[in-house]
Amino acid sequence: MSMLNNTSSTFITTGSIRSTFRSWQVWLGRRINNYIAKLIAQREQQANLVILRSLSDRELMDMGINRNQIGGGLAEAAKERSALQEFRQRQSMMS
Repeated sequence: MSMLNNTSSTFITTGSIRSTFRSWQVWLGRRINNYIAKLIAQREQQANLVILRSLSDRELMDMGINRNQIGGGLAEAAKERSALQEFRQRQSMMS
């Protein structure tokens, strides 16, 4: 009987350690993914700025923007995109 009791308490302890370790893995994985996603978004924004700044005034007018709207417009679009990604992430965590 004592051997059975020792085995079950060890099993419970091992299971709780595994569970805790797994939750830390998931948390760390999400943190790393979010960090990489932010880096990619920053690089994308920089690339878009370079492309827009290389366009002529005529090409910009065809798109409906002025040269002085380039920086602020991209920043606002990035904020909206970030908010949408956070919303989707919260939805996926709830389901």
